[in-house]
Amino acid sequence: MRLLLVSTYELGHQPLHLAAPATALRAAGHEVRTLDTSVEPWTREPIDWADAVAFSVPMHTAMRLALQAAATVRAARPEVPICLYGLYAAVSRDVTLGDGIADHAIAGEYEEALVAWAGALPSPTDRRAVIELGRRRPSGVPARAGLPPLERYAHLALRGEERPVGYVEASHGCLHRCGHCPVPVVYDGRIRIVPEDVVVADIEGLVAAGARHITFGDPDFLNGPQHSRRVIAAMHERWPDLTFDCTVKVEHILRHEDLWKDFTAAGCLFVVSAFETVNDETLARLDKGHTTADAAAAVALLRNHGIEIRPSFLPFTPWTTLDEVADIVDFVAATDLVPNVDPVQYTIRLLVPQGSLLEPVLTAEGRLGPYDAGRLTWTWASEDPAVDDLQVRVAALVEGAQTAEEPIEQIYGRVRAAVHAAAGRHTSATNAGAVVSHGSGEGRPRLTEPWFC
Repeated sequence: MRLLLVSTYELGHQPLHLAAPATALRAAGHEVRTLDTSVEPWTREPIDWADAVAFSVPMHTAMRLALQAAATVRAARPEVPICLYGLYAAVSRDVTLGDGIADHAIAGEYEEALVAWAGALPSPTDRRAVIELGRRRPSGVPARAGLPPLERYAHLALRGEERPVGYVEASHGCLHRCGHCPVPVVYDGRIRIVPEDVVVADIEGLVAAGARHITFGDPDFLNGPQHSRRVIAAMHERWPDLTFDCTVKVEHILRHEDLWKDFTAAGCLFVVSAFETVNDETLARLDKGHTTADAAAAVALLRNHGIEIRPSFLPFTPWTTLDEVADIVDFVAATDLVPNVDPVQYTIRLLVPQGSLLEPVLTAEGRLGPYDAGRLTWTWASEDPAVDDLQVRVAALVEGAQTAEEPIEQIYGRVRAAVHAAAGRHTSATNAGAVVSHGSGEGRPRLTEPWFC
């Protein structure tokens, strides 16, 4: 069969979730083409070529974009089988499968099930969503030939230089069940390890393609700490000048404090960590497993080893107060994180997709509104309308400031002034900026494209 694999968004990285299934499908004898619509034009020619089309949906934004693209395919060629695969594939089944946008959906460890789906074509397929969690060895190293070059994706910005970045995953899933996270909805506290030799071979190909920095995109790189140690040791032994970043929960940063010395020596530049908020009650509601004090301790611990944290935040939830948002922006300044926080993080509003662990919680509290099929989330409103109003205003402020290419410290100052005014703290934009040591973030490592889910 001729299969077209389509990615719409993968955090600004060259799409691993096109490369990995391409290997499996080709090993099964299928002809595969790939298309990344985030950097490549969407044209009719690959649609006409394909016997079937499969869309990678590893996150919320990718799913929304994929549904639009799938609808375009369905309109152009109604007979072509369409599959959704990835973390978000099972979300909004009434919209995707019930309305005929897709024929099949595979969440979790999708490779073998995707090969089985392709092998059953062109026979009619029953419209259903499946979750696969079987422990299986990958068919081989992800096939990146044919993907757009690394130069077209996010780079590492470091001391005035930009370096090509390769994206890999050493594991899938997560041991934890944070209430707002889409991962436990599929993996339910499980992880699946990618064999060390496969990860290292993938890195080898990326280095040959020009990568000088590697992003480990695991939901938590320290879910399997010994596996991660071995991968990093093998990578550093072969490419001692290669740097890397990874994503780690606050509690794992602190629990595994003994490994950061080795990670620093191996080239770890920064760690992405989901702080979410600085209100301990909200953190407990989200089942985050850490406190505000823990977050501050994690910043200090990593800095002692020369590693920066790039936190992500979830400032707007059904329980948020104006003071809580103000406390977040003040915490950022107090811990010298202003240059480390992408401004979009001050605007994030909780998504509650179908199947979310927060669904029963919000239902019991009477906070869950109608389902918004277009946005793929249950609706909710804050008890204080001023909080929802603040989110809209801060989002518009950040979007406008980034379009105007304002410096990150200046954007922070404007956000802080708006938040303080809403909370009654009445800090002007001028003296909000005074808490920031302008230029203090110069030289701190970051990726050139801010990510969002």
